[in-house]
Amino acid sequence: MRIDILSLFPQIAAAALAESMIGKAQQKGLVQIHSHNIRDWARDKHRTTDDTPYGGGQGMVLKCEPLFEAIESLRTPESRVIYMSPAGVPFRQETAARLASDCRHMILLCGHYEGIDQRVIDTLVHEEISIGDYVLTNGAIAAVVVADAVVRLLPGVLGDAASAVDDSFATGLLEFPHYTRPMDFRGARVPDILLSGNHAAIADWRRAQALEKTRRHRPDLLS
Repeated sequence: MRIDILSLFPQIAAAALAESMIGKAQQKGLVQIHSHNIRDWARDKHRTTDDTPYGGGQGMVLKCEPLFEAIESLRTPESRVIYMSPAGVPFRQETAARLASDCRHMILLCGHYEGIDQRVIDTLVHEEISIGDYVLTNGAIAAVVVADAVVRLLPGVLGDAASAVDDSFATGLLEFPHYTRPMDFRGARVPDILLSGNHAAIADWRRAQALEKTRRHRPDLLS
């Protein structure tokens, strides 16, 4: 997979995605991630990428010209252009799984200020994604979230492929509680069932715990 991130602040994405498992995935050649500055496609001497909105109002809007040129210079027939937008479809684990399995090239377009010229969305964007009902200073932060969630699902990225299977939301439930050594810490003991060696009983316990945890914290998922 190749991921191109278009932002006015590419260093935000580049720094975050160079760390941990995603950084190692790039070193292994499992994914290519490139962060680009939208200003590189601005034509004037001031590298202008924004302007005031028609119709008035506060704030600035990212202009058509540099965004069109940036996307058109990067896209291929396999590209999927995704705009990080508060108006987008909520990003979920199944979205990450779909992109990881079906998409060979993602172009993540990051807005700033009041957003981007609507003509870019109407003409070049395949889908809009939101990572939550709140507003960030710029879309690069959201792009990091999407890239991380997708890349960790690519074959070979995680040390154990089964890790992704048991993740929260992978089965529609939150993940069951985990324990490790010591067995007894300040009077709080590891549940006896986990020490029993009975794998069928442990699986049943974990399923019950996942259901209860989901009921307490995210009852909306059970519907």
